Amino acid sequence: MQAVLIFQMYVVLGVSLLAIGVKGYALVNALLWSAESYTAAQKLTKPAWIAMLGFGVLFELLFMMNPINPLNLAASVAALVYLFDVRPAIAELNRR
Repeated sequence: MQAVLIFQMYVVLGVSLLAIGVKGYALVNALLWSAESYTAAQKLTKPAWIAMLGFGVLFELLFMMNPINPLNLAASVAALVYLFDVRPAIAELNRR
């Protein structure tokens, strides 16, 4: 029984570290684009994305051993939306 609990702890730690990495990458990437890029791509403003992603990293750090926390889940969804929707749209505009 002890081995199962230890394994579970490592899995939760791994998921939390992965989530911090994804959210941190999204935050750093969001900081690199200009504010005009967000409006040109018809997405939320840069301060809105920075706030959402920044709070997401903060929530993940505060509630690290509880990745199923509703705040962590919402922040993870926001980071994934940024990475798979907003980032490609902004990158496409800046390639032109």
